Amino acid sequence: MGDAHRVGIVGLGVISRAYLDTLVGRPGVRVTAVADLDASRSATAAAELPGARALTVEELLSSPDVDTVLNLTTPAAHAEIALVAIRHGKNVYGEKPLAAGLEDARAVLEAAAKAGTGVGCAPDTVLGTGVQTARAAVEAGSIGRPQFATAVMVTPGHERWHPHPDFYYTDGGGPLLDMGPYYLSSLVHLLGPVRAVTGAAGRLRDERVIGSGPRAGERIPVEVDSHVTGVLEHVNGTLTTLTTSFDGVATTAAPIEVHGESGTLSVPDPNHFDGEVRLHALGDAGWRALATSAGYAEGARGVGLLDLLTADERRAPRASGELALHVLEAMTALLRSAAEGRRIELTTTAEVPAPVPLTAAARWHGLPG
Repeated sequence: MGDAHRVGIVGLGVISRAYLDTLVGRPGVRVTAVADLDASRSATAAAELPGARALTVEELLSSPDVDTVLNLTTPAAHAEIALVAIRHGKNVYGEKPLAAGLEDARAVLEAAAKAGTGVGCAPDTVLGTGVQTARAAVEAGSIGRPQFATAVMVTPGHERWHPHPDFYYTDGGGPLLDMGPYYLSSLVHLLGPVRAVTGAAGRLRDERVIGSGPRAGERIPVEVDSHVTGVLEHVNGTLTTLTTSFDGVATTAAPIEVHGESGTLSVPDPNHFDGEVRLHALGDAGWRALATSAGYAEGARGVGLLDLLTADERRAPRASGELALHVLEAMTALLRSAAEGRRIELTTTAEVPAPVPLTAAARWHGLPG
């Protein structure tokens, strides 16, 4: 992909600031263009980025000054933006999920394969020291052969803090498609791909009340299930029980626990890059924290994009489109299973990404030292 990576950003909402904090000033990467449906956002962002131009979305996707499009639009627009970018010969790295629907996601990867362009997709939090240290412990045999796992995400809903939460409750949203990618991507790193799923789902309320910002107090409709649970059958025989919910207040459950023949591993929140990994070995009196042993230290949003840009024939991108497609199929299959009341076998799989060796922040930032 060359030495100078010129990145154009489409979508300048809440998450864009975190990406800019990672990309701006990083050697070998330049943000050359920004675009948003709100032209004033584009103008404001460009004014803060030396050398970046404020363009329309269409102009950015076809710009000769952009090699890679960072797609931070809402899920419903992910596939459309990606397909146009690929048609113009550009690499694409997007926020999760890869697309709102499985067929759209397949179309993105098929188009990229034909065009010879790269595709990456969040989440990249799973490349941080939390999940990667846990993975290293599993692979080192610290819990023996894995038997089963649990994954739990419970929150009262993003409308409490997000000023424009509508998309969380429309097609492509909901707790599973929004937060599930963090958990399922982690589970693939820890236990490998999924072969089949069985799901159940429900909807507590038909509307939500926005809790902050200029629209505080406004009611918005809920068009998707807000509580999704199910069982994932991994190819290696391990079973994971998954719960994702926008209908609870709080939980004391660990985000992820992996139970093996000789121990249990507590994995930190996969929505964060770091966190304490704890082990309770069979026969021990209690839990003990494991020393950080793997992952991008002090990871931040955008490290998955940097990982994509530095991938080559010797190492595939870790936050790859293939992994995102597999995770999306697992999630959509869970929702279909809940609707149809049956077990569903998946048609995709994914290679377990290469582990991330412990990498100092200065090194993955490309800085001296």
